[in-house]
Amino acid sequence: MKRILIIGIGAGNPEYVTMQAVNALNQVDVFFVMDKGEAKAKLIELRSEIIERYVKDRGYRIVETASPERGPDGANYVGAVEQLNRDKQDVFERLIADELADGECGAFLVWGDPSLYDSTMRIVGAIAQSGRHAFEYEVIPGISSVQALAAKHRVALNAIGKSVAITNGRGIAQGFPSGVDSVIVMLDVQNAFRQVIDEDVDIYWGAYVGTPDEIFVAGKLSEVADEVERKRAEARKKEGWIMDTYLLRRR
Repeated sequence: MKRILIIGIGAGNPEYVTMQAVNALNQVDVFFVMDKGEAKAKLIELRSEIIERYVKDRGYRIVETASPERGPDGANYVGAVEQLNRDKQDVFERLIADELADGECGAFLVWGDPSLYDSTMRIVGAIAQSGRHAFEYEVIPGISSVQALAAKHRVALNAIGKSVAITNGRGIAQGFPSGVDSVIVMLDVQNAFRQVIDEDVDIYWGAYVGTPDEIFVAGKLSEVADEVERKRAEARKKEGWIMDTYLLRRR
């Protein structure tokens, strides 16, 4: 039977790869790599670096394929993401059927942790449930940008005895969630933190966390919002893309 591993490889630093992930990497015959275009070529380079560093005395293949792109969100963000996942499922099914022989192990290397704002696990699960392909699969957790961000800023995610929420840019654009003092925000492409700039909160922001290009800003949101926005714009212009995460904490 075929076997699929979904391996969390951390937030950019090869040293974030856990020993469990290293052991998993050394079971793989075929690494499936989704190419997201020239602008994000560094993501493929970092995956290749991780494979070369940790896979020892074992032959393997790397199969690269173009990643489907998400269409315009319009008023239906969820619908756009669901369509993207269906397109990815078609690609994943082809890879499993055509590039993986019976008895071989294939792997998808997931940035950060597979359980947090990533669809690889649910896509592979949907393929398994369809019954069209016979394979087993396993998920290996990784160090997320959330954990790395907190470590870099030397700050706990939650205040003592308090809750922490995790949302995206669309979520924080609707306001600071009620009932929590700390909010982790991911996938904010439009500086949505400005929607809560009048709140008495601190921000702990980081981009490209764990990579040589990492950038950090911390302080009272109303005082450093302009700096965060400027650094985001400069980094996006330089790199062609931005991957950032931030923590908002009530004072």
